[in-house]
Amino acid sequence: MAMLPSKGVVISVPVLVLSVAAATIFLFFLLSAISSSPPPCTCPIPTTDSTSTGSSAADSGNVRFGDRISASAEDVEWVKSQIEANGLHMQQNVLRKGINPRTRRQQLQDLIQFKGISHYEGEEANNHTALPCPGELLVEEHHSNYGEPWAGGRDVFEFLAESVHLTPNSKVLEIGCGTLRVGLHFIQYLNPERFHCLERDELSLMAALRYELPSQGLLYKRPLIVKGEDMNFSKFGDGPTYSLIYASAVFLHMPDNLVWIGLEKLAGRLKPFEGRIFVSHNIKFCSRLGGEECTKRLNHLGLEYLGKHRHDSLLFNHYEIWFEFRRFKA
Repeated sequence: MAMLPSKGVVISVPVLVLSVAAATIFLFFLLSAISSSPPPCTCPIPTTDSTSTGSSAADSGNVRFGDRISASAEDVEWVKSQIEANGLHMQQNVLRKGINPRTRRQQLQDLIQFKGISHYEGEEANNHTALPCPGELLVEEHHSNYGEPWAGGRDVFEFLAESVHLTPNSKVLEIGCGTLRVGLHFIQYLNPERFHCLERDELSLMAALRYELPSQGLLYKRPLIVKGEDMNFSKFGDGPTYSLIYASAVFLHMPDNLVWIGLEKLAGRLKPFEGRIFVSHNIKFCSRLGGEECTKRLNHLGLEYLGKHRHDSLLFNHYEIWFEFRRFKA
């Protein structure tokens, strides 16, 4: 027996031990219950709406509305309308044979000999190709038409986009976009309908509309690609004000007087102050006039020459020279 002198109460040892054990077990379960209860949630609860086509998808510039990945019927009809508007011609489907992994020249010879790359025969041969493509495009010959790697288009895009602090909602005009070696990257980055191009070569337009845009899943971006020459921008309307207008190795092949006609037409379409015109390789249309005369002529158009840039390629041993202009008055 144990005696607690302060109270004079007699408590047996077994009862004391059991009391302490019971209290310990009760405390253990109490603490476990408290620790397992989740704290009150102060985080915002995400909401999803499968029918929503809100501004977040549109503003990103790279997200298709909804969850669709493949081209829609509207996408295909749109690109067909662009082909027709530019005076290009669709090809009929014909009996086709598969291409073995060989050189482009050998693959193209197979296309010519066996008339295509499909395995369907008879009536079914006409039911499986929404945008029949010329053989030259199917073997990607147009990727070799630049005298340098196709991958260099990414270098040009990065340099120009960073130079003008481009945003997805900016408007961009390329003079002579060719087969979209550079333009594809702008189209991917920009919001729909924000990339415009004037191109004169028919095969390049074929490559852009019938191969590159569909193969990259970019039909829904609806770029405005127009067949035209002699710096005729009438099909672009009166409204567009561009953050960037650029010409890569295009002005080299044009008479100086035509380049000046184009600059006169483009000056009013460039955003004042922050908008930029970039021209690659050289500006002999300007230097042949002499420095003072060139400056005077540019100023008359509201344009100002800002300087020369050398841009090194990230991917291969190559660099490009770019000349920068801006519109210095509203």
